[in-house]
Amino acid sequence: MGEEIHYGRFNKTDYQQFVARLKNETQLLKKLFEENGFTDNRLVAGYELEAWLINDRGKPLAINEQFLQAADNDMLSPELAKFNIELNVEPELLQKNVLGVFETRLNRLWNDCANTARHLDAEILGIGILPTLDDSDLTLKNISLMERYRALNEQVLRQRRGMAIELNINGMEHLHVSHKDVMLEAAATSLQIHLQVPQQQAARYFNACLVLSAPMVAVSANSPCLFGKRLWQETRIPVFEQAVPTGGYGGAASGPVHRVTFGSAYVRDSLFECFQENLEHYPVLLPVHYDEDASALRHLRLHNGTIWRWNRPLIGFNAQGEPHLRIEHRVCAAAPSNLDNIANIAFFYGLLQYYATQDTPVESLLSFADTKHNFYRAAQLGLKYKTRWPGSSRNGGQNGNQTSESLQKIILDRLLPEAETGLGMLGIDAHETERYLEVIEQRVSLNRTGSQWQLDFLDAHQGDRTRLTLNYLRNQKSGQPVHTWSLDDRC
Repeated sequence: MGEEIHYGRFNKTDYQQFVARLKNETQLLKKLFEENGFTDNRLVAGYELEAWLINDRGKPLAINEQFLQAADNDMLSPELAKFNIELNVEPELLQKNVLGVFETRLNRLWNDCANTARHLDAEILGIGILPTLDDSDLTLKNISLMERYRALNEQVLRQRRGMAIELNINGMEHLHVSHKDVMLEAAATSLQIHLQVPQQQAARYFNACLVLSAPMVAVSANSPCLFGKRLWQETRIPVFEQAVPTGGYGGAASGPVHRVTFGSAYVRDSLFECFQENLEHYPVLLPVHYDEDASALRHLRLHNGTIWRWNRPLIGFNAQGEPHLRIEHRVCAAAPSNLDNIANIAFFYGLLQYYATQDTPVESLLSFADTKHNFYRAAQLGLKYKTRWPGSSRNGGQNGNQTSESLQKIILDRLLPEAETGLGMLGIDAHETERYLEVIEQRVSLNRTGSQWQLDFLDAHQGDRTRLTLNYLRNQKSGQPVHTWSLDDRC
């Protein structure tokens, strides 16, 4: 979905032709999997980071068109709302000092964005959900001027037969609002971590991503509130799932198969199973016609881009036109600082490498139902969520006597050492490993995630969302990780 489309009005023939091409390309993809046709067995890292544009009172500022024109940088792109942008990075081999390279490039790009914003009397802010965001900000007048976003809105509403979109979240407080468009999706911004993986190990990496989603969503939580209501530790999760509420075939517009989803099962043999599910269970949203050869899989890739799994398989092509497999881990919120973002990336890559390469597959130690349950409960409760973690000798495996422990304790006792081992397996520089994992350790030890800092600040300052946002911005500009932030009101 990162690519613009050239038209957004479709007829019955468009859908019929797209489905025919999608079926053909799915068969071509199946053949690629059967013939081990994916290139490059190296692990390649990358990420995308979404951010807000705000004014001097911390309110969203709908100027991304002017901002992007002034910035004139291919590493920046618009998001759904005019007050959101996306920062990108050139992919790099997952080895040596790649994490430091990512941090240096992110700092440079972020500073460039901050300078551009300043010339427009604006600020750039990285946070999951903007505390000052109001329901009235999420209207079509603030949708980005791109055809794909307007078409997406129209097609989602068409599938829902005009029914309003209901956001109904029970958390620390209760929120219930109704919308007639998909702009609720713009309430949440994220850090999306990518990893290009070898075909032979892709299923193991994908399943490990699923299992690790619970600790990752808890450790990176940075979205505790929406419209002044205190909800989940990571409120982005229910917001996004309810903001694009279209389902599968058989008239199930709001049925059990959702387009924003944790998934339906572990991968058994290959990532092709996800693309087969795409064809069989998800109606086409954007039936755009491409003239390219079917081997480019353009229709299949566009269709996949309109299905938002929290861990999404992707098909990419290198400069020589050779296909590769990539996994997009979408559970993390945009972090309080650039250092926090890179620490989250480091923690994820280390854990993923460790769990994807164990002799006993982690998915054999934890049922998919438990993995899915862990994810949503961790998003709701954060580091204090108590669960059973696979692989511990005292756990006894999937069917043995298991002891529930908080994610906070599991991360400190188990996952941090495992992440360190995984980064060592990847050949990541030892000093970088220590630098980034220490940020995670301190954050978890103190229970000072971005979400918890926001909640603590609101408690200390009579729930003032504007003061929260301005002090958050001041702290973010310091470059210090969130676990060091003061609760003082200095704005």
